Parts: sequence; C-alpha cells; structure tokens
Amino acid sequence: MRVGVVFPQLEIGTDPAKVKAYAQAVEDLGYAHLVAFDHVLGADISTRPAWRGAYNATSMFHEVFVLFGFLAACTTRLELAPAVVILPQRQAVLVAKQAAEVDVLTKGRTRLGVGLGWNEVEYEALGEKFRDRARRIEEQIEVLRLLFTKEVVDYKGRWHRIDRAGLNPLPVQRPIPIWMGGNADAAVRRIARIADGWFTHLQPDDAGRARLAEFRSHLREASRDAATFPIEGRVAAAKRTPDDWARIAQGFADMGMTHLEFSTMGAGCATVDDHIALIRRFRETAPVFA
Repeated sequence: MRVGVVFPQLEIGTDPAKVKAYAQAVEDLGYAHLVAFDHVLGADISTRPAWRGAYNATSMFHEVFVLFGFLAACTTRLELAPAVVILPQRQAVLVAKQAAEVDVLTKGRTRLGVGLGWNEVEYEALGEKFRDRARRIEEQIEVLRLLFTKEVVDYKGRWHRIDRAGLNPLPVQRPIPIWMGGNADAAVRRIARIADGWFTHLQPDDAGRARLAEFRSHLREASRDAATFPIEGRVAAAKRTPDDWARIAQGFADMGMTHLEFSTMGAGCATVDDHIALIRRFRETAPVFA
C-alpha cells in the first residue's frame, strides 16, 4: 500500500518557508505522496442562511497547480496529486497544460485527480455551467488524454474544438494518470468506466466493504481488472486516537486498497510543526508502513 498525506490546506497558512518545510518533512518521513484539495473561491455565507457547503469565504485554499509547481522544486521523490481538481469549472485545455507542466517539473511525479464539485457559486464566478457538469467531464477527460499523448490534436466534440494544436512540452507520463473522486451511484459507475483510479470516502466497515464490492462489479462490467484497479482511502486524525488510526489503516489494507492518505486537518494543530508531529506519529503507529 502506498501511503501519503493530505496537504492541510485550511490550516497551513501562507508562509512559503512553512509550506516547504511541511512538504520536505512528508518526504523525509517516507510518505509516497501528497494530495491537495481544490477550491478557487469561497462563498460569503453571511447572506446565505441555508448554506450547507463544507467551505466558504473564510476557508483558505492554495491554488493546486501553482502549489505543485513550487513543491516540485522543494522535493525529489514525493508524488503530488490534486484530490480533486473540480474539472468542469475549469477549461480542460488549460488544465492539461498546467498538469503537464507539473509532470515535467516533477519528472513524472504526479497524477491528476478530477471531480465534479458541489459549489454552484464557484461555477458561476468562473463562467461555467453547473447543471451539465457531469456530461462535460467525460469529454474533458477525453480531451486531456489526447493532449497528454499527441503532439498535435485535431478534435471536435460537443463542448471542445481543438484545431490541429498541441501542448509543448508534453508531460513525462503519456498519459498522466487521471483519477476521479465521487460517491454518487452515477459517479461511481463513471469512475469504473473511464478513470485510472478512485479517491474514495469509504470507511473500512460493512457499508464501505459493500460499496467497494459494488464498485468492483462495475469494473468487471466495464471489462477492467477489479483486482488491480487503484483505490485510495483516507484516515482522518481528528477525533480519533493513534490506535484508531492504525485500526482504520489496517482495515483499508484488508479491503485491498492500493493507496492511503492521512489527514491532520481538524485535529487541533496550531502550527505546521503540530501537523508534522501527527504525520510522524502516524508513520510510527500505522502497520501499513511495515
């Protein structure tokens, strides 16, 4: 199992030296990858009493591709992965360019996680439609893979027209692996059909095991290898003990998860050193590192 961490977007602050120190500590501790959540804008909820979103205008987010360009120069082994870029609110061709650049600067140490998102306010501000995002994402992924692998692309789809043009430089990985996040039935089926990996919110319990079995049946229906398809689970430090972390991590391993991420957000960390101390403790505690 490849074990990584969740970049503590909401809590790490804006000091580049501390961002660098955190990423280098993650690498020095032997973690395989770092994932970062994506949001471009946060909504002001003072006039939105019915707001139910997880984040708002007070939630801080570093822009993932700029962040990874910075971290590419600060690390040598660590894989960098957005988990996930809200693809339909962004221009697919620009995302292809940005992801390819990260792949070049890291010498192939990236994968591209994408998803639909939930924040209609953000979509509107970025000039993209919210209602057709599920239909558009499939064409966007097709466009990304073409741009990642061909010097010149000639493509005409429902939402995209590329008239004999291409990226330069192309990425090291051709194509960059495209993972997806999502939990709704339609999203899970889509992931089984077209993704290279799945960022999940499953837990190692009866419900999680049943959902995973269902997903693997979708993979087989799509003529894909359910035994080797990459799947990532998450262990959250918040409101849990180190014994809980170890138990949950082992549960994911027993389910056949290929990847794992450890999140320290919401666990009471006041400083970057506190986040580093928690990832060090997980490194010492979790049996999946053995």
